Amino acid sequence: MKITKTKSLCPECLKILDAEVYEEDNTIYIEKTCPEHGTFKNTYWHDAEAYKKAIKYEAEPHRLTNLNENIKGECPSNCGLCKEHESQTVLGLIDVTNRCNLRCPICFANAAASGTLFEPSQDEIRQMLRNLRKNQPVPTPAIQYAGGEPTVRDDIVDLIKMAKEEGFTHTQIATNGIALANNENLAQELKDAGLNTVYLQFDGVTEEPYLKTRNANILHKKIEAIENCRKASLGIVLVPTLVKGINEDQIGDIIQFALDNIDVIRGVNFQPVSFAGRTPTDKVEEQRITIDDFMHLVKEQTDCDITEDAFYSASTVAPISDLIAALNGTDEEVTLTCHEHCGVGTYVFKEKDGSVIPITDFIDVDKFMEILENTIPGLEKDSKLSKSKAIAKAVKNLPKTIDTDKSPSYIDITSLLKNIFIKKDYDALGDFHMNALLISSMHFMDPFNFDQNRVEKCVIHYATPDGRIIPFCSMNNIYREEIEEKCHVPLDSDRAKAIMENIRQAKLDSLKKEQAGK
Repeated sequence: MKITKTKSLCPECLKILDAEVYEEDNTIYIEKTCPEHGTFKNTYWHDAEAYKKAIKYEAEPHRLTNLNENIKGECPSNCGLCKEHESQTVLGLIDVTNRCNLRCPICFANAAASGTLFEPSQDEIRQMLRNLRKNQPVPTPAIQYAGGEPTVRDDIVDLIKMAKEEGFTHTQIATNGIALANNENLAQELKDAGLNTVYLQFDGVTEEPYLKTRNANILHKKIEAIENCRKASLGIVLVPTLVKGINEDQIGDIIQFALDNIDVIRGVNFQPVSFAGRTPTDKVEEQRITIDDFMHLVKEQTDCDITEDAFYSASTVAPISDLIAALNGTDEEVTLTCHEHCGVGTYVFKEKDGSVIPITDFIDVDKFMEILENTIPGLEKDSKLSKSKAIAKAVKNLPKTIDTDKSPSYIDITSLLKNIFIKKDYDALGDFHMNALLISSMHFMDPFNFDQNRVEKCVIHYATPDGRIIPFCSMNNIYREEIEEKCHVPLDSDRAKAIMENIRQAKLDSLKKEQAGK
C-alpha cells in the first residue's frame, strides 16, 4: 500500500531519484530505482502501526523568512537553505576540525580519513556563527561544535566564549570525552567559558561495544570524563550509537546508568547507526535499527517501566513554543517542527525508592497539547479580554490532564504549569528539566533510507565556511566531501604547519608527563 512519494538517493552514485514509501506486511519500506545501479528496497520502519501513529504529530511549517532562492536543480541538490525548507534552525552545527584522536570503524563524518586538513580559522567560525544568528524571524539559539573531535583544537575554550559573544544562549560540544578525561581542568574551563552541555559519545556500560564501534577500550575514559564534568557541574547528554548485534542489548543498562548519575546526566539521545561516511554498508538490513525497534527495546529492557506509549514524536512539542510566543506577543520563539519520523522522546523521573515514572504516567500528553493549541488563538487576538479568557480557560482545564497521585513526589506539576500561564514563569521549566531524564532517539538518514520530505523539515543545520546553512542529513550524505575539499587548509601552508607543530608538541608534552609519572 503506497503511503507517499518523495525523493531519495542512489546508495551507489548519490543521484537524486524518485522514491516511494509504502507498507508491505506491516513494515514500511522506501524504494527507488537508479537507471545505472538498479532498484533499492530498504526498511524505513519495521512497525507500520507505529509509523502511522507518528503521522498525527506532524507540525505546521515555521519557515525562515530570509531563505535563499533555488540556485540549481531540485531538493536536496541546492542546499543553502533554500525556499523549499519548512523549518527553522533549532540547533546549529559547526565542524571545527576534521582531525580526531580516534579512528572509529563507524563514523558518519569519516573523520581523519580525507587526507586533507579541514580546520576553519577563528574568523571563519565567527562568521559562521553570525550567519546562523542572522536567521529571521528567529536567530539560531543553540550551537554545537562538532567534527572530527572538537577538543583536539587547543582554542576550543575560546570558541565557546566566541559563541556566547555572538548571542547563542545554549552551547554544546560533541565529543568522545578523551580530552575531558585526560585534562581534569578542561571541563571547568569550558563551563567558565559558557559551555552548557557535553554531548558525550557513550556506546555502552561494558568494554565490548567500544572495541567494536571505536576500535579502542575507552570505557574508563568515559567514566573519568563524567567525573570531571560532575566536579564542574557541567551537564552531560549521553549519545550511544546503536548497532544491531553490538550494543542494542545495553539500552536498558545505559538508561539505568544515566538515572544513577542524574545529578550530572541530563539525557540520553540514542542514535541508530547511519550507514554513511565510514560506516560499512554491506549489512544495512541486517544491522538496521529503526525508531520503533528502539522503543520496543526500551520497553523490553526496562521491564515495561517505559513502554512504547511513553514516547512521542519530537514534533509533538511544537505547540509549547507557539504558546510561549503567543504569551509574549512575539514570533521570536524557535519551534521544533522537525518531521514526525525524525525522532521520538520522553521524560522519566526517578523516585527516592528507585522507581521510574515516565511523564505519560501522570500527564495526558494528547489532551495537554490540545489545550495548548486551543489556547493560542485567543492569546494572539489583540484584546486583553480575549487573552484573559484564554488563560483562565487553560488554567481551569490543565489540572484535568494531570494525575497528581502518580506524579513525582518532589514536583508540584500543577503549580508549575499554571505559573507558565499566569506569571509567564519559564524558570520553572528549567527546574523540571533538572529533575527529569530525557530519553530520546534521533534516526539520522543514510542514502538507503534518505527521504526528501524529512530533509525539508530538518531543524539541525550545519553552517559552512562558504556561507551556506545545510540540513544535517544532506550535509553528511551529499555535501561533506565537497565542502572539506573546497575549504580545506593546504598542508604546505603556514597555518597547516603551525597546527601540525602544535599537535607534535602536545604529543611530546603528553609523553614527558607519562614518563614522569612512571
